[in-house]
Amino acid sequence: MIVHIGRINQRDVKALEESGDISNYKGSDHIGKGGIEQYYERSLHGKTGFQQVEIDAGGEAVRVLANTPPVPGDNLILSVDAKMQEIAETAFGARRGALVAMDPKTGEVLSYVSMPTFDPNLFVDGIDADTWKTLNGSLDRPLINRPIRGIHPPGSTYKPFMALAALETGKRTPNQSIVDPGYFNFGNHTFRDDKVGGHGVVDMAKSIIDSCNTYYYHLARDMGVNLMHDFMKPFGFGQITGIDLQGEVRGILPSTDWKQKAFKKPEQQRWYEGETISLGIGQGYNSFTILQLAHATATLANRGIVMKPHIVKSIENPITKDKKLTTPKESYRIDLKPENLEVIKNAMVDVNRFGTSSRVFTDAKYVAAGKTGTAQVFSLNSKNYNHGATPEFLRDHALYIVFAPADKPKIAIGMIVENAGFGAAHAAPIARRALDYYLEGRWPKEVPEWKNAP
Repeated sequence: MIVHIGRINQRDVKALEESGDISNYKGSDHIGKGGIEQYYERSLHGKTGFQQVEIDAGGEAVRVLANTPPVPGDNLILSVDAKMQEIAETAFGARRGALVAMDPKTGEVLSYVSMPTFDPNLFVDGIDADTWKTLNGSLDRPLINRPIRGIHPPGSTYKPFMALAALETGKRTPNQSIVDPGYFNFGNHTFRDDKVGGHGVVDMAKSIIDSCNTYYYHLARDMGVNLMHDFMKPFGFGQITGIDLQGEVRGILPSTDWKQKAFKKPEQQRWYEGETISLGIGQGYNSFTILQLAHATATLANRGIVMKPHIVKSIENPITKDKKLTTPKESYRIDLKPENLEVIKNAMVDVNRFGTSSRVFTDAKYVAAGKTGTAQVFSLNSKNYNHGATPEFLRDHALYIVFAPADKPKIAIGMIVENAGFGAAHAAPIARRALDYYLEGRWPKEVPEWKNAP
């Protein structure tokens, strides 16, 4: 058996760009097509007033024939919490990445971070050539709108959704276990776990708490690419969310149909079973935006009720002060069994209690449900991977998803710290700061308690 592994190389990138399925790859250097002002231009513009005036031969006004007063534009009421925005941006420091925090019940975006950022005032009067060259040529890509234009594999943050898919489709029960030797053989390829020697006996909860790759290699094989696609699509993976910003990209939620459309050569269009295996751990062709990851997490927290993400909470009439919600109702509902949702929620709570991010949440006064993730940038040999010895821009990404309080969620977060490595060490602490402020009003200490987290 010849096994094709789900990874994207430069040949694939060219094929994907030509297919029109995505407009960038791994966050390539494209500026988003405008912000809130451009999206709501018609509401903000109002109506221009004018007068029709009769003048004499000397050009002097004689009388006003008609008078139409100007109508001011509407006011936009944003949902972004300015203080939480400051906390998150400060926590990133000089690191690259993105964070989106949402209210699961409404879809309101509470924080929208793209780092590094730049001073927009540089563009007001026309940017000079040297400054433009510096911004546009920077390896840190400050001009990219990362939450909606940077696409990345979700890594292990995908596992709770895979586990839920397994329960909903009947592919697994919560108590069904495997014995993990630390690897999974398929054809002529060995898919390795992150723990040498494996995790031993692993049921569903342990697979999430300890982030066992081997469990999800087996599950991906049993589910198949199309079943995974069909379950994940309603959660918004690889879909346009419809957020009130222009320039959002779709990303890639793979399927056999997608591959046939994305590639031109028949041998490239064929789906190989080996490509399915790595999809289970959020790798392979899986490529999503951080907004999609946050949106899916909010939908999970909201028990399958899908709310469209939006930054403008309401539009206010400047004269009457009447306000109109931009997203007054849900988009749709995913039919999910409550008992299955409880299994996933409880496992994610235990991730923060006993699992990969437990040190970050040791003293938290609220219960949060989370999942760490580490995603490969390129297909390096994970057996010999050395984070410190790897060139910076080839290092693994750190990801994290969380919602809290776990039983009655008020906030859901999806985030990435690019090329940082382990999600628990570099992504979860940033989310913790945001949660502490939003849920408890706590301003973070200059040196957080979890600074020595592994």
